[in-house]
This record gives sequence, structure tokens and C-alpha cells, in this order.
Amino acid sequence: MLIDRGESERRLVLGVRKSALGRTWRERLNAEQSAQALAITQRYDLPDIVARILAGRDVPADAVERFLDPTIKDLLPDPSTLTDMDGAAARVADAVCRNERIAIFGDYDVDGATSSALLSRYLGALGVGSRIYIPDRIIEGYGPNGPAVEALKAEGVDLLVCVDCGSTSFDAFETAGRVGLPVVVIDHHQVGETLPPVEALVNPNRQDDLSGQGHLAAVGVTFLFLVALNRELRRRGYFVNGSQPDLLALLDLVAVGTVCDVVPLQGLNRAFVMRGLQVLHRRLNPGFAALGDTARVQGKPTPYHLGFLIGPRINAGGRIGDAALGARLLTTGDIDEARDIAATLERLNQERQAVEATMLEEGEAQAFARMEAEDPAVLLTGSAGWHPGVVGLVASRLKERHRRPTFAIAYDETGKGIGSGRSIPGVDLGRAVRAAVEAGILEKGGGHAMAAGLTVRKEKEAELSAFFAEALAGDVAAATTEHELAVDGAVTASGATIDLLHKIESAGPYGAAHPEPVLAMPSHRISYADVVGNGHVRVTIAAGAGDSLKAIAFKAADTPLGQLLLSRRGQPLHLAGSLSIDTWRGAERVQMRLIDAADPALSRA
Repeated sequence: MLIDRGESERRLVLGVRKSALGRTWRERLNAEQSAQALAITQRYDLPDIVARILAGRDVPADAVERFLDPTIKDLLPDPSTLTDMDGAAARVADAVCRNERIAIFGDYDVDGATSSALLSRYLGALGVGSRIYIPDRIIEGYGPNGPAVEALKAEGVDLLVCVDCGSTSFDAFETAGRVGLPVVVIDHHQVGETLPPVEALVNPNRQDDLSGQGHLAAVGVTFLFLVALNRELRRRGYFVNGSQPDLLALLDLVAVGTVCDVVPLQGLNRAFVMRGLQVLHRRLNPGFAALGDTARVQGKPTPYHLGFLIGPRINAGGRIGDAALGARLLTTGDIDEARDIAATLERLNQERQAVEATMLEEGEAQAFARMEAEDPAVLLTGSAGWHPGVVGLVASRLKERHRRPTFAIAYDETGKGIGSGRSIPGVDLGRAVRAAVEAGILEKGGGHAMAAGLTVRKEKEAELSAFFAEALAGDVAAATTEHELAVDGAVTASGATIDLLHKIESAGPYGAAHPEPVLAMPSHRISYADVVGNGHVRVTIAAGAGDSLKAIAFKAADTPLGQLLLSRRGQPLHLAGSLSIDTWRGAERVQMRLIDAADPALSRA
């Protein structure tokens, strides 16, 4: 690998101290990890780049074989280690055996839709009907509410099971107690010491849970619950006259929810996704099959397809349309219905993109003005004209552009704002939001370290900004001291072969806490560059001997990266990005997703 042997333990790559996006390129591996990579290469006869990828993600040499072939069986914990799990399984088993009517109350995001569909499909395999209820994001907001609980009870529901929500729904569950509707909660959101009154609350992030499974998405917790429920039903002799549901065949739902909720792809989560991608490729779920066709997913699905093609379309209903569409799509067994729903979600997703573009333009203008005036620790943007279902996407885009935690807030005519925030590594945004609620600045709020939601009055915005500055300025400063790009290794365009890509993919799937490998290409000539689609820059990289490699920089046309690529046609650039396999009409080819570039003339020799 081409590196600068300076004083830093993580050495400079290709001499790039300031790239097109203002980043310093550094080798991901420190000296100890480099030695580990060498040991892995020698022991397992793996390509150097694959060994570097494994070592850079702290995979010990003696764990490589198991890491490359993770199994659910080896990594699945005993569900009973989760607090309240046995009680939850027993109560739902009672409902199954008594033929009670079960309602599933889910969140309106992908994790909620997949969790709801997972439980519904399992119950359906038992011959037990269930009713899924997804609240309207705009009218009802997040989580269970009193009117919905009363309506479900009036319908004749005997048991309410909440997935991906409910851990803080005190008022709604007081209503449930008053009307005589038992509740079981299966969730993963962070909570305080006080819990709502329910029959059982399974949440690995509750403070008295010692299972160590707090990294799971709600769909992962739901899968553990189904393992416990299956075991409880088996203990009761329920399956004597029939076969048990195939839980592993439902891992496509678990994979999609896990990737889209951006939980760490480590341990059990990684096994969920790896095995779930295999199930997805078999197209067992008509909803996923129809959505994949609509999104033009070619070849074997990857976490990229889940996070950037499948997930946004499932989310589109909850953002600007019918929140229940995603769950309906994933539970239907009718391919024609699945295609109709997928087409509706595709249309809604296109509408969402248009709304997002308008909001992002206004948000960027606000962000620029505020960064110029005060350099805030947390960037607050908002408008009375914004759609509350799209604020999270705008916050994410602005966070990426300005490298600091960002909130986008949609205010109504009364000055009440519904906001969504996204953070950067090293800054716990969810904890700061909960502290602001306790301080009386926010009406409601909560979330995770990397994402949070809040409800705030317009007149409290300045006070909230000051509160965040005091609580998070130090963390933000530490996280943004040096803007770096961690590079796993170097490769030439001609050396980026299909065989190498298959070996790199064997160390995946990649995602949160198991980052996609970033490879550098030294001084490669840009033979073609142009703007395509929605502001993407498509590039052809000369590979020598008449060969070439296709690459794309997404949404980069108006960024310094895109401008550098477009201005250097026919000239060499240092390039950095991730490689993947593109399948078109059955043929595989390597492509690159460009994330940065640098002028070789400005790099140190």
C-alpha cells in the first residue's frame, strides 16, 4: 500500500492531506492491526486486502473462519436471558392456545414494519389470525395512543402486542388497563427506570436487562421472542399434530429491518443479515419480490440494496402516505396485491424525493447562515412549510454536509415543531435530547446515540440550541478535530477483479459498526465524467490495455468532489471509494462508488 511513513501511527495514504472534500486520507490499520493482517494472510491464504479488512475490524486471527461463516445457531443467545421474555412468551402462548384475537401495534418505519410482519407471518403459519395497526405519523405520532387502544378493544381485540414501540407509552397503557386490554411490549429503544404498566415488557435496553443484546434492532428482538414463543408452544405440546413454523425462512424480514435501522452489524446482527440476504435472494416473500422488481434490484441483494433501494420505498408510506402500506406489503401472500402496493410505494417514494429536495434546499440555506454566524455544536433547521415525515432525511443530508449533529424541524401553525435529528460518531444525541426533556425545554423526545426525535415549541429553539451547546460542544469538537477518511488498502482498476470482489464480500455484509471497505486508487486517469440522474456524477476510470472501470459519485454534482471529477477529464486523480459487483442481464462487472478524490499534484511525494 502507498503510505507516508510519518510520525502518526495511522499513516497517511498517497500523501493526501486535503482531498476534494477537505479530508485527510489515513490508513485504517494501526501498527498492531497491520501485524494482525499479516498473520491472517499467512494462516488462511487470504488476499492481503481481505486480511486488512478483517484486521481493521478487529477480527482476531483465531476467529476468522467462524467470522467468515457466522451461523444463527452459534450466535443466538438463550431468549430467556432477556428480562420479561419468558412472561411475554407465556402470555402470547396463552392467546394462541385460547384462540384469542391478537393485534400487533408497530412503528411506521422499516424496523416497525418488518417487526410487525415477522410476528404476523409467524402467527399466520400457526393458523392464528392477527391484525396489524400502524399509526399515522402526522395525526397520531409515534407509538401507542389512547384512542387507538380504545378502538382496538372495541373491535374485539383480546391481546395487544407492541413491536418497536411502547416502552414509554404510559398514557396509552393506562387507557389499556382501564378498558381491560392486556399488553405485551417488544422493543429496543432506550428507556428510563420507570416502565409503563403492561403484562410484559421485553427490551434489552431497559436498565434491569443484563442480556447484553442492546445492539439488536426491534426486528431482532422480535425474532428472539419468536424463538421463545416457539419453545413455549412446543413445551405445551402445541405442535404434536402439526409442523413448526420455519423461523429461518423469515430472516429476510430480520435482515431488512436490521440494516435499515442502522444497528451495528456485529455478532448476531451480522449473522441475521448474512443469512437473511440468502433468503431474500430466494424471493420467498411476494412483497420483497415485487419491491425488488420495482426498485430494479439486479443479482444477489446486498445491504446497499436494503438500505438505499428497498428501505426507502417501505418507508415512503409512513412518511407521506398510508403508514400501513409497508406492513401490508410484507404480509401479503398475493403477488398481484404485492405488485400493486409496490407500485404505490414507488410513486410515494418519488413524491417524497421531490418534497425532500425542496426542503433540503431551504435547510441548506438556513444551515449556511447559522454556520457563518455562530458555528453551533448542534445545527437546528426548521420551517412551518416542511413535511414532518421527511425531516429525518433532511437532517441526515445536512449532517453529512456540515459534519455535526443536525435537527430538521417541521413547525405547525401554532408553533409546535416535530423534529428529527442525526448525529456523528462520538456524540450521543439521544441522551442529550432526553436531558432536554428533563430540563423542560422539550415537550417530548428520545432516541439513540445516532438518531433522535423531539417535540419543541418555536419559542424554545434558541434555548434548545444553547442547551445542546453546553451539553455537547466538547464531544462535537473532539469528533470533528480532524476530518479523516479511513482507507483499508490500495488497488488498481485493472486489479479490481470479480474474483477479488467475491473475496472482499466474504468478509461482509457491511454496515453500521462493520464499515464497507474503502479502497484507494493511485493516480488513475479519468477518461469520462458527466452528470446523470438526480445530480450523480458518472465516471469512467482508465484501467490500462484498453480496459476501464465504471464509477459513480452519488448526489455529487454540486459538491467539490463532483466538480473536481468533472474538471479533470483526461487527467489523473487519486480516487477513493467502495467496490461492488453490478449484475446486468446475468453478467457481472465491477463498479466503484466514489466517495472522495484528490489532486496528485497537491499530495506529498
